[in-house]
Amino acid sequence: MQYLKARALADSAITFDFARAVGAEASALVHAAQLYLKQAMAEGNLPGATEVMQAFCSVTLHYDCLATTQATLIAQVEALLADVIVSARPNGRVWDLPCCYAGDFAPDMDSLAQRLAVDPAEIVAQHSQTALVVYALGFLPGLPFMGDLPRSLALPRRTEPRTQVPAGSVAIANGLCVIYPWVSPGGWHILGNCPIPLFDVEREAPALLAAGDAVRFRAIDADEHRDLVGQVRLGSLDPSMFMKAVQP
Repeated sequence: MQYLKARALADSAITFDFARAVGAEASALVHAAQLYLKQAMAEGNLPGATEVMQAFCSVTLHYDCLATTQATLIAQVEALLADVIVSARPNGRVWDLPCCYAGDFAPDMDSLAQRLAVDPAEIVAQHSQTALVVYALGFLPGLPFMGDLPRSLALPRRTEPRTQVPAGSVAIANGLCVIYPWVSPGGWHILGNCPIPLFDVEREAPALLAAGDAVRFRAIDADEHRDLVGQVRLGSLDPSMFMKAVQP
């Protein structure tokens, strides 16, 4: 595996670009690079490196400028990744997350159905039957950017963003899907609500999802949504129950 370009970020980080466009191929390359670089750091093969962070199409390697140099790290990264073979399929965990597509949980459903000239049930079917891949986390702690949606659901953002989007809102725009972990402003089309907490500082890994994970939504009714919210409030719900498998 080879990166496209290495870009210096001041004197303590380097960004390695692996793709020019967001998508499954970019996600696989970035995820593989991040895993191998983290492993190399743990094994002491990147002395001076302190942290590796991934984005949609790139990986950024932070380092101690008193312990190593940009040129040294670039050469080491090239050597480490030279023989890496990237799988085209996701290699993270597989999640089956509940989503209520009904009523107030889906404020944009009717307008989207009218815009797309389809029944709301068809939108639910297309969305819930699509296996999505977590490309990156960002914007809010634990918020997953997932793709790719079917072309029929690849819509631009709303012309008028909302000042408050409810926590758990499942929304789409630009061919991607997100779940808002917190109440937040947002300009994406809201199709439903997932009651499973995506971020909890009390967990060993606070963010429930990670880049490389696969996510499929399971349609639930308002009663099941209410029941799950109750379990969350009581502290009796274990989010790991929605993880169906770990991909090799």
